[in-house]
Amino acid sequence: MVEFPKIETNRLFMRELTLDDAESIYRHFSHPEVTKFMDIEACKDIHEAVDIITFHIHDSGCRYGLFGKDKNELIGTCGFHCWIKDEEETRAEIGFDLSPDYWGKGFMQEALHELIPIGFNLMKLDCIEATTEIENVQSQRLLEKMGFTKEPDLKDRLMYFTLYKNRT
Repeated sequence: MVEFPKIETNRLFMRELTLDDAESIYRHFSHPEVTKFMDIEACKDIHEAVDIITFHIHDSGCRYGLFGKDKNELIGTCGFHCWIKDEEETRAEIGFDLSPDYWGKGFMQEALHELIPIGFNLMKLDCIEATTEIENVQSQRLLEKMGFTKEPDLKDRLMYFTLYKNRT
C-alpha cells in the first residue's frame, strides 16, 4: 500500500480525504456546478458525501482534498483512481473538481503540478489517463496545459487524454 504525502503549494494544502471531511465534501459536492461534468449528481445529504469519501478510501489510488490557505476550507479535490498494473503498463485515471469561486485562477493547475509527479514517481505509473465530456472545455484546456495528449476518437461521448511518463 502506498502512503500518499501531504502537499503544500503557494496557495493550497493538499491531503488525502478522510471521513472527518464529510461536511466539507457535502458542501462542495452539493453545488450542481461542481458535479455538472461528473458521473455523479449533486449531494442531497451528508450520507452521500460519506459514500464519496468511502469510495475513494477503498479505491486503488488516492483522492486529495484541496484546502485554500486563505480560508483553510475545502475548495476542490483531485486524485487518481482505477489504478491498474498489468503486463504491458501501469496506469491510472486522474480526476479533479473545483468550487466555482476558484475557477479560472490557476488553482487546479497548481494542484496537478504536484499530483502528476506523485503518479509517475510514487505510484510508478507509465501512463496517466483522463476523460472529459465534450462540453467541458476548461478541463480540456487544463489537461493540454499539463502536457496531456488528446486522443483522436470519442468513446461514449467522452474525450480521452493521456500523459506518458517517458514523454513528460
